[in-house]
Amino acid sequence: MARVKALLLENIHPLAEALLRDSGMEVVTHAGAMDEDELIEALKGVDLLGIRSKTEVTAKVIESADSLQAIGAFCIGTNQIDKHAAARRGIVAFNAPFSNTRSVVELAIAEIIVMARRLTEKDTALHAGVWDKNAKGSHEIRGRRLGIVGYGNIGSQLSVVAEMLGLQVYFYDTDDKLALGNAKRCDSLDELLEIAEVVTLHVDGRDGNAGFFGAEQFAKMRPRSLFLNLSRGFVVDYDALREQLQAGHIAGASVDVFPVEPKARGDRFESPLQGIPNVVLTPHIGGSTEEAQEDIGRFVATKLRDFVERGTTTLNVNLPALTLEGHPGDRRILHFHQNTPGVLATVNGILAGAGVNIEGQLLGTLGHTGYVVTDVRDLPEAAVAELRALPETIRLRVI
Repeated sequence: MARVKALLLENIHPLAEALLRDSGMEVVTHAGAMDEDELIEALKGVDLLGIRSKTEVTAKVIESADSLQAIGAFCIGTNQIDKHAAARRGIVAFNAPFSNTRSVVELAIAEIIVMARRLTEKDTALHAGVWDKNAKGSHEIRGRRLGIVGYGNIGSQLSVVAEMLGLQVYFYDTDDKLALGNAKRCDSLDELLEIAEVVTLHVDGRDGNAGFFGAEQFAKMRPRSLFLNLSRGFVVDYDALREQLQAGHIAGASVDVFPVEPKARGDRFESPLQGIPNVVLTPHIGGSTEEAQEDIGRFVATKLRDFVERGTTTLNVNLPALTLEGHPGDRRILHFHQNTPGVLATVNGILAGAGVNIEGQLLGTLGHTGYVVTDVRDLPEAAVAELRALPETIRLRVI
């Protein structure tokens, strides 16, 4: 059996490389992101791909990657992966939805305090030799009304931490979410904007959120309120934000994500928000703490390893999520197929016709794709060939 090969891009934590190597895999690393053509060339003979947020795994890349079995996004977002194209090829995609939650929450809290106290301006003045000691425009965050847009893993944890610091928390989410602590749910975004003195975005990267927050929403915010975006760059109209900051309607802003971001550290960066007082710009570092990156490296690499070794797809983002407990000595058949009626019966008919007894089996379907994991004792090669030749078969692997 050929040795599994993994390609890890974008400075993924060394723990991920070590974990995969310890599992017997060949691991190749690359410091930066790759463009489409580079990635197509690099993926020749590669079984596992690890990326962060800068590498775009397009349908063209996926169609060209004959050996690719799984993609690991070592971050929260997966909008940089064409998940539908991957599902059609039986390529499973994993991410790390929880590992850097605390890091993002702590950055949000820090930036709220920095803006409320106008610390960047005090810092700039002192570095320029100016002693500007006064309280004008400087406020405590205790008692202020925080509006959280998006009450998922990050938004809900931010809610708890913010309340501990004395903020009054309001939130809005399109899904029905349970309020934590004393947080109050708003029935609409407009209601939240009317109430909140600080508005922070924690929405996901789905296409429908593009341009979600623009001139209309900024105009509805309370005068002299604060704004944060630590979610996705394309959800906010930053030209509109610049206008509201310069007009004084918005008193401060903190932004960690941008519609277009440099590919590598040290590359030139430009934004319409540069040079505006009380604006904190950070280079997409919400989850970039050593603790978070180590945890992400462990979590995603473990998911990739478990898929290679056992076919486990729990917590993936594009295919049925299955975990089948096995027994020593079993052979395991991993069969991705088109989700049409009768496939499972056909698979079992082929195995029965070959005299194969099934020890354990689990089937899941999602959209157009089905996935069945089957444990057997003896498995004739003729049965494997027959399963692979089925017109509904997308991908078949035996471990």
